[in-house]
Amino acid sequence: MENCVIIGSGPAGYTAAIYAARADIKPVLFTGNIPGGQLTTTTNVDNYPGFPEGISGNKLVNRIKKQAIRFNTKIIDKTITEVRLSNQRGGIHRIIVDKKNIIESKGVIIATGSSPKFLGIDGENKLIGLGISFCATCDGFFHKGKDVAIVGGGDTALEEASFLSKICRKVYLVIRKKSFKASKILQNRILKKKNIIIFFCSQITKIIGNNFLEGIQILQNKTNKIFSISGLFIAIGHNPNTELFKNQLKLDEKGYILVKNGSTATNKPGVFSAGDVQDSVYRQAITSAGTGCMAAIDLEKYLFFLS
Repeated sequence: MENCVIIGSGPAGYTAAIYAARADIKPVLFTGNIPGGQLTTTTNVDNYPGFPEGISGNKLVNRIKKQAIRFNTKIIDKTITEVRLSNQRGGIHRIIVDKKNIIESKGVIIATGSSPKFLGIDGENKLIGLGISFCATCDGFFHKGKDVAIVGGGDTALEEASFLSKICRKVYLVIRKKSFKASKILQNRILKKKNIIIFFCSQITKIIGNNFLEGIQILQNKTNKIFSISGLFIAIGHNPNTELFKNQLKLDEKGYILVKNGSTATNKPGVFSAGDVQDSVYRQAITSAGTGCMAAIDLEKYLFFLS
């Protein structure tokens, strides 16, 4: 019988492990099929406090992992294939590993993150972190004074376009439909920016570059145009990794886990959620780490009142 099983690694999962281990809860963490999460695909992280020279995403995750191990977190490089969550306060949650082994625990912290939606173009996967990114706030600085492109017409895409327009020479905004999907206030802000070039009814048909991104081909009105750019930001949405928890946990309309105001508690007693799996707004390493800390503290309080 465990006190704390953490599902998922990355800043949220590992930070939860650090706090839970220091509280002597003896956490067991399952890394999942992408150990370290999305951060491992980020070449450089310049906005995480404490690293004035920046740090690679992989190194940052590994440092947080080492800190969790230092406090005797048990880390298992396996994937959870099923969960059976109890409805009862003080109930036992059952976590199935590799479709056969059952782990029982009084508490669970879910930190499975989210996965960005891809364009599905040849070369896209190969150049992630080498010019292709899913976060302008994270990686925009590396393209200061250069030309970049963003795909998407929603709030996130327009917010990122606005951010990039302040530091980049030109920002090409590629939108599949004939109009924006974003809020009017964001639309008005973007339309005032002289260095944002908007392509409606358009799509990227080719990614150019072998070892790093060099350019893109945009199809508009049956005409292909090639643009040299240093950065491509894909902002067509994320999918929270909540498939395991459907029909057990309350999710919002986008599939993100719903937590109670001011906490990380889900609708199941003893089950808490941290990081991008419950955050459709910020999706930053620092906010994920913060909610990981909160989830561990919330679980510690839950276990204390059970004893």
